[in-house]
Amino acid sequence: MCGISGIFDTRSRREIDRRQLQRMNDSQLHRGPDEGSLHLEPGLGLGHRRLSIIDIATGQQPLFNEDGSVAVVFNGEIYNYQALIPQLQALGHVFRTRSDTEVIVHAWEAWGEACVQRFRGMFAFALWDRKQQTLFLARDRLGVKPLFYSLLDDEMLLFGSELKSLLAHGGMKREIDPLAVEEYFALGYVAEPRCIFKQARKLEPGYSLCLRRGQAFPEPKQYWDLHFTLDSKISELDACTELQARLKESVRLRMLAEVPLGAFLSGGVDSSAVVATMAGLSEGPVTTCSIAFEDPAFNEAAFAQCVADRYQTRHRVETVGSDDFDLIDTLARLYDEPYADSSAIPTYRVCQLARKHVTVALSGDGGDESFGGYRRYRMHLMEEKMRRAMPAAMRQPLFGLLGRVYPKADWAPRVFRAKTTFQGIARSAVQAYCHEVSIIRGPLREQLFSPRFKSELGGYQAQQLFDRHAVRARTDDPLALIQYLDLKTYLVGDINTKVDRASMAHSLEVREPLMDHELVEWLATLPSSLKVRGQEGKYLLKKALAPQLSDDILYRPKMGFAVPLARWFRGPLRQRVCDALLGPRLAATGWFNPQTLRHLVDAHQSGSSDYSAPLWTLLMFEAFLRQVVDGELPVERLTVTEEALFA
Repeated sequence: MCGISGIFDTRSRREIDRRQLQRMNDSQLHRGPDEGSLHLEPGLGLGHRRLSIIDIATGQQPLFNEDGSVAVVFNGEIYNYQALIPQLQALGHVFRTRSDTEVIVHAWEAWGEACVQRFRGMFAFALWDRKQQTLFLARDRLGVKPLFYSLLDDEMLLFGSELKSLLAHGGMKREIDPLAVEEYFALGYVAEPRCIFKQARKLEPGYSLCLRRGQAFPEPKQYWDLHFTLDSKISELDACTELQARLKESVRLRMLAEVPLGAFLSGGVDSSAVVATMAGLSEGPVTTCSIAFEDPAFNEAAFAQCVADRYQTRHRVETVGSDDFDLIDTLARLYDEPYADSSAIPTYRVCQLARKHVTVALSGDGGDESFGGYRRYRMHLMEEKMRRAMPAAMRQPLFGLLGRVYPKADWAPRVFRAKTTFQGIARSAVQAYCHEVSIIRGPLREQLFSPRFKSELGGYQAQQLFDRHAVRARTDDPLALIQYLDLKTYLVGDINTKVDRASMAHSLEVREPLMDHELVEWLATLPSSLKVRGQEGKYLLKKALAPQLSDDILYRPKMGFAVPLARWFRGPLRQRVCDALLGPRLAATGWFNPQTLRHLVDAHQSGSSDYSAPLWTLLMFEAFLRQVVDGELPVERLTVTEEALFA
């Protein structure tokens, strides 16, 4: 796992400022503390920070082809590289290393832009072909690894694994995109391809960007998408058998490393599945890491211990205090963009714990999206049955009226909140799902934003992001549609972002077997009844794992990785919330309604309403403004160990 950065003159061959490239590379020291390298030639600069995992002795980057005309800087892992090497050798390519990185340069020579379709793994890379005067950027299919880029006013292109790398250059404007702010306050993150700054973009998962010097700047090109066919006729028994085999293969591929390897173990179905599979493939005990919470309402440690005991893992546990909230400013600097998933706190802590014992950790991320595990999926399917039972012309006005007049009952479980249900039935399926996953929903955002900010939005709403993806989903199956929406939004913008930044902050590589694209593609052929059946999510996964995990693990209520925000904001963080939301920094933007901010603070702290999610979202936005927009990002200085200069 590594950090990449670079500067490319899209117009000519102007000299690259070595100091700027050095700053960009230095800013990502945490992603690769083992080695650092620069490569400069006319009109191009490549930077790389290395966390050595495979081929420690000879896998340094930038890595070149045989004649030095093709170079690559790469972040991630190509898990099928050993299968690709003999194919490329048969085409005449000579390998000088044992690294997966070298496969990329030779695959480019053999297959051009289509090389990405041969790779099985998590990756973001930049490849330079001097003979073709071409820079090729690519990101993996499910967006496990990040890639930011920015075209400056002078037509210099910047790219990097993290936004801080682009900011370290010094030439990119820190002008905030109002549309990104709308997405953030709706979803808790800025969704791909948008970035919080107008001049920057994220390369979307499954996309590449091919730039040829002197030509017009191209649009990113999609090389992969997921199609839910749901047309497999496989029996349930055979599906369980095949899932077991596919999961075993995916885990096996991700256990290749020359450094200590382990796994996260929360005690949930997904991480337990990964650990159980690893135990069956390992010659010795698996190292597992868990976070326990002092607050029993959030503590899953006993379930993790049960799995650890069954598979005799070397289990490491640390307890997070009930008031572990001192990471707010750290997280704002770490994520570079506003990011409002409060589970980033325990994720940061479990990565911190894991790095004490291993360099690579396998996780269970991605299971909920592909197997149908979220509670909101089941609620959505119930509402969708009612939506489909009545014509929209009748349903929308009837349930819209009921939703307006029925009293609110936010204190009650979702199933008993008739007002929320009525409102959901009145909407279209995509509108209802966007509303369901929103942290601050449309009506409250309407009150939160000032008239000036709403004018800057020009009518844009985060709903449009979901509408755009829904058109591409090519399915009318209600579960497949929202799974697709999550794969394009929540999985990438929230889950993968959280894990990548938290793990790399500790120089820890995390691998996700449940996000193997071949596994995900196979699951997309299975009927939705094998994923959600009645009130049971992850139906097939649980059936397949029955020989390996107890019912107490498989069928217990899902807890999640939550923290006690509501209590914090009425207790130890009470004053900090007041200072942040009612203080000068948010007011200086002119984007927020002061009366609404005051209401959110007072109503929550009095106990009359639970506004913990909106308050956290605003708190993290204020921290982002102070730490990233106003402040200078710290640049970690180091000595470059390797530099290649080409005339």
